[in-house]
Amino acid sequence: QVQLVESGGGLVQAGGSLRLSCAASRITMSMYTMAWYRQAPGKQRELVAAIDVSGHTNYADSVKGRFTISRDNEKKQSYLQMNNLKPDDTAVYYCYVPVLNKWGQGTQVTVSS
Repeated sequence: QVQLVESGGGLVQAGGSLRLSCAASRITMSMYTMAWYRQAPGKQRELVAAIDVSGHTNYADSVKGRFTISRDNEKKQSYLQMNNLKPDDTAVYYCYVPVLNKWGQGTQVTVSS
């Protein structure tokens, strides 16, 4: 069974940076688009960024220019580099494989003002 495990969340001040990692197992990662979603308290889960098998990326407008998604298929890792973090970025961040409808357990990111 495919497993996705996120790490790298934490508490950071506004303007700071975090790098989230998603470790995938029991999956040939090179075959799948990888995505990051987030869910803030009282809000719907939303797409943050995605990267397809060719390396093409797309981002939510709210994070363009600040976040970067990447992947390392050999290491079976997906990454989300988050710079210039804002309090509105506070949420639980989830790794997701759309085709398999598989979610990780999430990692909390809290940005203080």
